[in-house]
Amino acid sequence: MALDREEYIEQAYFFRTLRERLEQGTATQDLLRTIRQEILSTTKLPLAIDFMITELRFTGGFASAMARLDHYFSPFQAYVVGEAEKEQGRFDFRTALEILEKEADYRAKQGTVQGVFLYQFETLCRNRLGYDKGLKAMARDPIYDENWREWILSLRRQIGIVDLADMIFVRSEHYRQVTGEAEKPVLFGEKEGKIALANRRKDPLYLFAALARHLGYPGVPRPKREENPVQDFYTLQRKLERLESRIKLLEDERKGGIDLSQFYVRPDQNNT
Repeated sequence: MALDREEYIEQAYFFRTLRERLEQGTATQDLLRTIRQEILSTTKLPLAIDFMITELRFTGGFASAMARLDHYFSPFQAYVVGEAEKEQGRFDFRTALEILEKEADYRAKQGTVQGVFLYQFETLCRNRLGYDKGLKAMARDPIYDENWREWILSLRRQIGIVDLADMIFVRSEHYRQVTGEAEKPVLFGEKEGKIALANRRKDPLYLFAALARHLGYPGVPRPKREENPVQDFYTLQRKLERLESRIKLLEDERKGGIDLSQFYVRPDQNNT
């Protein structure tokens, strides 16, 4: 089910603040504890952050925690973070946070289903995150109904074979008006259909840009190609934190077993 507006407002603040403070060189767990105090206690996000801190101790990453909190974070959010946390990947973690921040902010402003889809799909395209797993994660987002899920999953088989503009056009209200019929449920409005028709056989990025101008969904952050010493430092810091977590678990195991109590969140912590 979709979250309340205040949840998306706090999510956007969380992703933005975490991204901005990563450059301070503070341990990620300490950053999370600090930001948690700033989040509205009337939302569910503080509890989610508590779980993320616990999972961070165990795995050194965020994606696994977000995937297990699928009633709060969408599968697409977990997928984007998971791609950023791949050790061999070139997708920057801070770019991932900016992507999630803008999506949460758009949802807080009562963004349309069409806008959410186009933003998520453009994210996959611009950052080369993989259509097969990416579209599968998108289809599980509760914002989409059964008609949307069926269509999104069908894109996994058609991407690269059928033009994206054509696929949007034939599922639009404009197509129904032009042909007088619609073979399948209409998913896009008249304006989306006209823009898609005007962008047939063109680079999909031109289609995204035109739709963004007219629909008002946020621009997708572009991958940063230039060398960035700060980014390199953070990447090394994240890898070091994951390595330290693994070494600590190995040391505990050699001493006679892993103390699982260190991963529990005490009841009194939830009220702080």
